[in-house]
Amino acid sequence: MVSYIQSNYRGFGSGVVVPGTGIALHNRGAGFNLKPGHANCVAPGKQPMHTIIPGFVTRNGEPVMSFGVMGGSMQAQGHVQMMARLAAFGQNPQAMSDAPRFRVEHGPVVNVEAHLPPDVVSTLRGMGHRVEVAPCDSLEFGSAQLIYKAPFGYIAASDSRRDGQAVGF
Repeated sequence: MVSYIQSNYRGFGSGVVVPGTGIALHNRGAGFNLKPGHANCVAPGKQPMHTIIPGFVTRNGEPVMSFGVMGGSMQAQGHVQMMARLAAFGQNPQAMSDAPRFRVEHGPVVNVEAHLPPDVVSTLRGMGHRVEVAPCDSLEFGSAQLIYKAPFGYIAASDSRRDGQAVGF
C-alpha cells in the first residue's frame, strides 16, 4: 500500500517536456508569493501550501489506509474531510471520495460543491455562514485516491471528479 500523488500542478504543469522522455515538468513554484512576510513568500526551505501531502493512516502500528486529495490548498482540507468520513461515518473509500466537499478560501466564505443537498446549504446560511455553491463542473475541490485495508483484502477508490481508476495487482 502506498500513497503517491502526481505533482504537475495546474493543467499539465509547466508545459515543458524533457526531450525524448515524455516527462512533463511541474509548475508548483506558482504557489510562491513575492510579498515580504506572506506565508508563501519565496525563501530558503519554504514550501507553498500546495506542497504534496500524501496521507497514510495506521492503527496500533498497522496500515489502515493510504490516500491523498490533490488540489492545492484543498489538500489539507480534503484530507480532514476524508478522515472525518472514515472516523465518524465508517464510509468505504469510494463513498468518502464521492461525497460533496467544502473548502474555505479567502475569508469567511464556505465554498461547497453543487451536489451538496440544498437543505444543508440552507441550514448553513441560516446559521450565518456565507456559502457559495460552485458550478457543477468545478475542479476546485480536489481529487482523491484511496486504498483501505479491510479484513478481507483491499478496497481502492478513484475520484469521479477526474480521470483515473483504482487498480490492484
